Amino acid sequence: MIISSLGQGLLWAPLAIGVFITFRILDIPDLTTEGSFPFGAAVAVSLMIKGQSALMASLVGFLAGCLAGLITGILDTKLHIPSLLAGILTMTGLYSINMHIMGKSNVPLLSQKVLTEYLPDNWNLDIQTIVLGLIVIGIVVLVLYAMFKTRLGLSLMATGNNKAMSAANGINTDGMIIFGYAISNGLIALSGALVAQSNGYADIGMGIGTIVIGLASVLVGEIFLRGRGILTRLVAMVVGAIIYRLLLTAAMSLGFPADDLKILSAIILVVVICVPIIQNRIRTKRQLKKYLEQMEEPADEGTTSKASTEGLLSRD
Repeated sequence: MIISSLGQGLLWAPLAIGVFITFRILDIPDLTTEGSFPFGAAVAVSLMIKGQSALMASLVGFLAGCLAGLITGILDTKLHIPSLLAGILTMTGLYSINMHIMGKSNVPLLSQKVLTEYLPDNWNLDIQTIVLGLIVIGIVVLVLYAMFKTRLGLSLMATGNNKAMSAANGINTDGMIIFGYAISNGLIALSGALVAQSNGYADIGMGIGTIVIGLASVLVGEIFLRGRGILTRLVAMVVGAIIYRLLLTAAMSLGFPADDLKILSAIILVVVICVPIIQNRIRTKRQLKKYLEQMEEPADEGTTSKASTEGLLSRD
């Protein structure tokens, strides 16, 4: 069960990295996630049914997600629609698009060859999933790490940190935001394509709650792996996605029905949000207590010294 969760976590890791780009790098709450995830799955599965290879279908799914992010970015930057509403509009539109692509609400993969089948046949399915996940996430992390070291990546991070200052330094902030939306949703759609191949089907409702899953993975990763370097932060997203799947598996092993997965996801998100807040409050109280104790010590010494001086004068 742990091995299976590890493989599933790796397949969901691109989703966590995609959410990380908009939520942490650009500081934008993007709800396009819930539309681009099934969009990638719908495109990939439909192409595979029509005879395309799983690799080509997955790449096209990634590009489809980039297109969805591009639309949200244009709505946000060029039409000045608030980012939250822009994401909702794209997500809503993608529901109909996904239905047109699939033709029905659920499309199964029957005899089509998925990505894991390109690996040795004598390997267990869970091992195949883990190896596939490691290959995909390794490529994603290395490409993003290299990109964030270039002027393009630095401009993207600068735009997220301070948009006004970035614009004053000649950075095309609107272009950077659109680019961030596109890369983010491309990775989310890629995750959808991988999960659809793992599950053996694409479903119109598979995107429901994915923003919660992505945010929970991001926050869990930041709790378990702290660091300011971009490589550490990207790896933290992968760790967060794996730990999140392990937490869900542990909850399922305790007897929770599969129908409760969404509410369990919400509860996990609430916990990982509250834990850092509680830790900061405890740390602040300890620091305040220590500071007050240090302030009291000189006062006590001054009182003792004054009393001793008065005693000596009285003897004289």
